[in-house]
Amino acid sequence: MENSVSQTPTPHNGAKEGQIAKTVLMPGDPLRAKFIAEQYLENPSCFNTVRNMLGYTGTYRGRRVSVMGGGMGMPSVGIYTYELYHFYGVESIIRIGSAGGIADGIRVGDLIAAMGACTDSHYAAQYRLPGTFAPVADFGLLRRAVEIAERRKARLAVGSVLSSDVFYGDDPQALPAWKKMGVLAVEMEAAALYMNAARCGKKALCLLTVSDCPLTGEALSAQERETGFTGMMKIALELAAQGAENG
Repeated sequence: MENSVSQTPTPHNGAKEGQIAKTVLMPGDPLRAKFIAEQYLENPSCFNTVRNMLGYTGTYRGRRVSVMGGGMGMPSVGIYTYELYHFYGVESIIRIGSAGGIADGIRVGDLIAAMGACTDSHYAAQYRLPGTFAPVADFGLLRRAVEIAERRKARLAVGSVLSSDVFYGDDPQALPAWKKMGVLAVEMEAAALYMNAARCGKKALCLLTVSDCPLTGEALSAQERETGFTGMMKIALELAAQGAENG
């Protein structure tokens, strides 16, 4: 398949050439994308409403930044990030999402930077690799995100997460098994994002806010998930303002 902006708009993204910035912040929830655009970006313009997966481009501290929803699960984020990287010239995608904390010491409201993404998905099977691929973050983005969090005195943990294909898992021993391997939290998108970035030589980072702790029952409300992740949002915006694609 030819990878070219000539293939835009796509079946999933109504943006035209030049409407999307080189750096894209990607929450799962399109309403969170709308919130970020309206609250933090100057002169935001909506570039996508296809399937209500809202996307906006504006400026933050004088730098052009886009924010777009990615949906739930690896098939969804896999489509949107593939098109952004291949067809829209995007260089860096920073996922800003929610996660379920499973490691000891991880609390609701904590931030996590996903250095690596374990997965129970077969997303990597498409690459026909002669072994197991380890999806990891771009080190430059990760390092600078940690530096920003330290300056902001944010409670940030760095380590592995689990990108799972299931939200309502049938095996009660699955999460404890991942926990014993040092996995900090479970989410549903980072591994596909990291694999897409690796395959086309682009950059990616997944920043997460712990919205619940499934092994203890703690949880945030849906409203808190939509608008309450301001610490993570500000770290991602500052990272984008530094020029994430140059990380």
